[in-house]
Amino acid sequence: MAKTTTNHKLNAEDPEWLDHLAKFSQVYEECNYGDNTRSFVMRAGHRFSEKQFSAQDKFNHVIEVGAGTGEHIQFVKHQFERYTMTDANPSALALAEKKAGNTYGNKVSFEIHSGEKLKYKDNTFDRLIAAHVLEHIYKPHLAIKEWIRVVKNGGVITLLLPTDPGMAWRFARHFGPRRDALSRGIAYDYVMAREHVNSCTNLIALLRHYLPNRAEKWWPTPIPSVDLNLFYIYHAFVNKP
Repeated sequence: MAKTTTNHKLNAEDPEWLDHLAKFSQVYEECNYGDNTRSFVMRAGHRFSEKQFSAQDKFNHVIEVGAGTGEHIQFVKHQFERYTMTDANPSALALAEKKAGNTYGNKVSFEIHSGEKLKYKDNTFDRLIAAHVLEHIYKPHLAIKEWIRVVKNGGVITLLLPTDPGMAWRFARHFGPRRDALSRGIAYDYVMAREHVNSCTNLIALLRHYLPNRAEKWWPTPIPSVDLNLFYIYHAFVNKP
């Protein structure tokens, strides 16, 4: 279970890694959303991360960082005027546009951006969503600061994280996408070592430091443990001085 990395400067100097990444990217959607069981689990994480909000809530301008192929937006229940999907992978974003364009029309836009550096003015967005993104970024503390910068005071930042390297996550990964990737000749363990560069535990510590006003959720159990769950959801309520 991995998205394509956003660390382009590091990757450009490593053509062997780019070859591995290209092969994995081609089967990412199938490995994570193709099988019925895995599809249910992955989509459950997206769905659960949106339970905080209802159709009565409204965020005028939403940005989704690392939107990938556009899986998340279908679970957004609140109202919005504009929804900007960004991703560093043009191919993934093109698929997202194909999937979401007919449903949401002009309310959704698609822009190529790295997750660490967004080309938007301060206080542009009412809500920022990043699902399965922060674990891939080499300097996550800087990404968090950047995301705070573009969100308005009083806005919300929602993060969906895998509980890697927790026991439940390792078990599910071993019998799911790892098996499929290996059967296709993809060096899955190597890819994951390069992709999931931040542990869930360390990311939680960073989020609690930079965004202390929060609501935290775990799935599938309510027990706050990386070993007993597959996903961790962090809703941060931005409070700027």
